[in-house]
Amino acid sequence: MRAFHSDRFVLPLPAGHPFPMSKYRLLREAVAATLPQIAVEAAPAASDGELALAHEPAWIDAVSHGTTSAAQQREIGFPWSEAMAERARRSVGATIAAARAALFDGDGVAANLAGGTHHAYAHKGSGYCVFNDVAVAARLMQAEWHRMHRAGLQVLVVDLDVHQGNGTASIFRDDASVFTLSLHGAKNFPFRKEASDLDVELPDGCADAEYLAALDAALAEAWRRLPTPPGLAFYLAGADPHEGDRLGRLKLSAEGLAERDRRVFAALAARRVPVVVTMAGGYGRDIAVTVEIQRRTLENALAAQRAWTGESSA
Repeated sequence: MRAFHSDRFVLPLPAGHPFPMSKYRLLREAVAATLPQIAVEAAPAASDGELALAHEPAWIDAVSHGTTSAAQQREIGFPWSEAMAERARRSVGATIAAARAALFDGDGVAANLAGGTHHAYAHKGSGYCVFNDVAVAARLMQAEWHRMHRAGLQVLVVDLDVHQGNGTASIFRDDASVFTLSLHGAKNFPFRKEASDLDVELPDGCADAEYLAALDAALAEAWRRLPTPPGLAFYLAGADPHEGDRLGRLKLSAEGLAERDRRVFAALAARRVPVVVTMAGGYGRDIAVTVEIQRRTLENALAAQRAWTGESSA
């Protein structure tokens, strides 16, 4: 299985900043140490033209040239810097590269070791998200598929970060070719939510059994509502529903999250839908716990990818 990473994912931040930036380095190290079957490749930087598939030119220009306002930077949660802009481009580029691997190269499953920046809107960033990697990659894969096959590509977004994918929902609000499913905390950020194609709101304290039942029902409902069978899926495998997450408010165990991953991969495999995996959120009180949850997501993704290609797990 291929996964995409950049050292630029680790953005230097002011002392005391609450974002756990080191998780990207720690996850890369954990993959190298325990999952040698995953080939980690360099994430390219998304171009202006690629970003423009989901973002307004004025926003791309503001991020690129450092003209974002103080208010815009506060809404994102990161101060502007050249490193911030480069990180945002490479996060999108990693998801694009993973999508090409999964869809066009026959891999079936590929991953971005960051990504899942689902709070970014077409015209602005928000909630630690500058550009929306899934939205850009979905639109680009649709364009490349159409050039190659002269046919449309239905996309499914399965967003299991604990926070609603408001930016993604907004970008695809009037686009039936991308079906957005979000399973998230009812009382959590964002406090003004957008309308996904299918939203499932969960109560504070929701634990494994209730969550997994809701997931099964949501996936079944998504298959019923999809206008055509999906040709590509994006899975935002947030670690933040975990009981130890500072921002999660849910009570899933690490094993519950691993079972969540297995169920998503099984549902997609049963319908032979290629999938791009992004890490999305994770803000554990112990960052090592967040990293281990994400490492297990990748371990389950690797098993799904080997099953896709018929490769032995031995």
